[in-house]
Amino acid sequence: MLQTPSGGARAGTAAGKESAPMSIGAVLEALRAEFPEVTISKIRFLEAEGLVEPARSPSGYRKFTAEDVERLAYVLRMQRDHYLPLKVIREHLEAFGEGAPRSVPPVVPPGGPEGPDAGSAAPAVRTGRKELLGLVGAEEADLAEWEEYGLLGAAEDGTYRLADVTVAQLVAELGRHGVAARHLRGVKAAADRQLDLVQQLVAPLRHHPDQRTRTRAEATADELVDLSVRLYGAFVESAARAARTRGD
Repeated sequence: MLQTPSGGARAGTAAGKESAPMSIGAVLEALRAEFPEVTISKIRFLEAEGLVEPARSPSGYRKFTAEDVERLAYVLRMQRDHYLPLKVIREHLEAFGEGAPRSVPPVVPPGGPEGPDAGSAAPAVRTGRKELLGLVGAEEADLAEWEEYGLLGAAEDGTYRLADVTVAQLVAELGRHGVAARHLRGVKAAADRQLDLVQQLVAPLRHHPDQRTRTRAEATADELVDLSVRLYGAFVESAARAARTRGD
């Protein structure tokens, strides 16, 4: 079941819908209330990736709306809290059309909404085991096998992140085409190795004496992760085209 908590910027992130257009500098200041590490280069990168499309003045200056800021805040929150690649975030945004998304999987304590923490606010969007199975249309045996092969795993409290739901949906869909969990173990291992490489590349930035350089580290890591996802897709697509050419 999906619920519809607010997916826009939190209080203080953006002005009302009728506010005047904002410059990229004003957007930066608005976002830094919640995302102190964000930079102008990060905002430009998200724009280049199609996550936000601000209007332009006749002289070419960006003119962001409050809705644009809400959209940016959503993207940054999904990256920070759920470690989602931009491709997945973009797909989620497109599923809701224009504007900021308003629906994400609910926070569900282990055992369902009547669990001991049902009335308390959770710090991140998570879902329980039964709810995850319902969302992806899988059986308990399927999830146990996915976890056995290390494709995903629950947190200590037995809940799953939004990113795990996405993984489970893709693994389930591949399974319906005959791709078993054991076949995907190498894909997961390759993804882990690529993430290790990204962490190694940004480690010097995170320990740099200059604060601005340290701030840039997370934006650089996000860009490297997204580029890695796109490169993997390009490799698969290129190999598929080559195979079709050989078959002609």
